[in-house]
Amino acid sequence: MPTITRRTAIAGLAAATGAARLPAQPRATSTLRVASTWDFGAAANDAAVARFRSGGSLIDALEAGAKVPEADLTNHSVGKGGYPDRDGRVTLDAVIMDDKGHVGAVAAMEDIAHPISVARAVMERTPHTFLVGDGARQFALANGFTAEKLLTPEAEAEWRKWLKTSKYQPVANSENARAPLGGPLDHDTIGMIARAPNGELAGACTTSGMAFKLHGRVGDSPQVGSGLFVEAGVGAATATGLGEEVTRIAGTARVVSSLRAGMTPMNACREAVEHIARLRGSALDGVQVGFLAMDRNGQVGAFAILPGFTYAVTGDDGRSTVLPSASLRKG
Repeated sequence: MPTITRRTAIAGLAAATGAARLPAQPRATSTLRVASTWDFGAAANDAAVARFRSGGSLIDALEAGAKVPEADLTNHSVGKGGYPDRDGRVTLDAVIMDDKGHVGAVAAMEDIAHPISVARAVMERTPHTFLVGDGARQFALANGFTAEKLLTPEAEAEWRKWLKTSKYQPVANSENARAPLGGPLDHDTIGMIARAPNGELAGACTTSGMAFKLHGRVGDSPQVGSGLFVEAGVGAATATGLGEEVTRIAGTARVVSSLRAGMTPMNACREAVEHIARLRGSALDGVQVGFLAMDRNGQVGAFAILPGFTYAVTGDDGRSTVLPSASLRKG
């Protein structure tokens, strides 16, 4: 009987899932590597790189990057410009995490424009990892954040238009559908993952959640292991699309587990997508879910249910390129 070693076990797992095993230690990137979901991730990446080059930590860089779409009033899936829930209230979710087990998150928070910064404060100033609703708002105000009205005139107009029918229909890839406005949008999220030159890993995720959602709804984005997961010496992953589908399988924890088993970033993302597809069948018709992963060497890959998911990756020159993700279905 042949001897089963860790090496042969990993190779067998990769073969069984249709994934290729990682080459023998591909060259690690020697510069900051950042990857973000969607076209608007490029601007977030640029801000992250600039903050890191100015002497900031990896967490400083991710916070700076995430704050860019949070402040963009034309971005209706993240931050202050986000669409409200069915009651006309804008509620925001965010999470930030490093590879040392430090994590902070907020969900269903109102009146605070930068939930990523509040999430970081939860991580650094409390013994907790997750604050929600009015408790998150109270914590933010007690820690120097300023309350402001988040519902913009443009978002309010779209909400009032939606009220005429109160009909909800998911629209795949809405993060990149910046104009024309008017459709009820189900998607959310910018997810960011990064690797410092010393091998440190971290990630962040921020969203205004599903447009016209039930008040109190929280998707995958702020949940560690669903919208974001980071593990030292292994990799990081983030998710986007319809959050309910990601939470059903603890999606990013699953992706990072596959990285640990030896899969490439793209194959790890593909395995998670294929699992959702098997689990949910026709319930996924017209629904988008995408995963983005980075291994410990800074190699990046993505995979989605439907075509249209894009992601932005910084190169060794510090510039970002927007790339199309591979997909399970063709349309």
